Amino acid sequence: MKTMKAVCIYSYGGPEVLVYEDAPRPHPGAGEVLVRIHAAGINPVDWKIREGQLKTLLPHTFPLVLGWDLSGVVEALGSGLTRLKLGDEVFSRPDILRDGAYAEFIVVKESELALKPKSLDHLHAAALPLAGLTGWQTLFDAGGLSAGQRVLIHAAAGGVGHVAVQLAKWKGAHVIGTAAAKNHEFLRQLGVDQVIDYDTERFEEAVQPVDVVLDAMGGETQERSWKVLKRGGILVSIASPPKAEVAAEHGVRQAFVFTQPNAPQLAEIATLADEGKLKAIVETILPLSDATRGQQLSERGHGRGKIVLRVV
Repeated sequence: MKTMKAVCIYSYGGPEVLVYEDAPRPHPGAGEVLVRIHAAGINPVDWKIREGQLKTLLPHTFPLVLGWDLSGVVEALGSGLTRLKLGDEVFSRPDILRDGAYAEFIVVKESELALKPKSLDHLHAAALPLAGLTGWQTLFDAGGLSAGQRVLIHAAAGGVGHVAVQLAKWKGAHVIGTAAAKNHEFLRQLGVDQVIDYDTERFEEAVQPVDVVLDAMGGETQERSWKVLKRGGILVSIASPPKAEVAAEHGVRQAFVFTQPNAPQLAEIATLADEGKLKAIVETILPLSDATRGQQLSERGHGRGKIVLRVV
């Protein structure tokens, strides 16, 4: 088989630049694995790259296959590999500078793959890598969140948010989340201790001081978040780099996290899922050929959990 179905872009632009077509099937080199993709998650970074918002940070060449959230099966192995074998079920948030997962096959470095959770099918496993690693790297690596601390998570019902709140609860933190009213009961079921309606409440007036803020919004939400941090606390953003001088004015710290592949962390996330401590919530499932609609839904925001493309 020399070709595969894939969703590519040949230039930056709106949803209309997505093309579902036959594309060359990749082949693994040394240290690489060919994965037959069963499902691919859709994330805001996909359409931000499509629009060209990140072209300075992430210089890509065209044509480009989008999507960096996947679950599938090892189809072929390059040389020098010892950890994985043919037929292994794996999941990954692969290198975002390479072709992505809106395709039937992808080549991924072995160091970016982990065995998928045994308890999850591919559709739900594909919802976890990027959100799980983002939650882990923001809350624990950058934020240093520990048991007994207080954390405010913005957009808590979204793709990253709903996973982050579960990781924070697993760690033993007191979790506060902002969300639309329709998602409040959903968040309470995930264990959120205090839910704030971002349409009707000013979170900075409703929240007692917290140790960590996870900002997925940027802009005004980020600016208002400085006020809710304890002295010495930290604002961690995945939306836009917080200003160090503003953090210093408030006596707090700041960090910007762009999620990185990490197989050991993915393995821990898989264990939590298999132990029933972490759920992957999939709101919408679409065929690979309908990736355009999936990105349009993602751009609208206010969703619950993840949007996933079914490939197999």
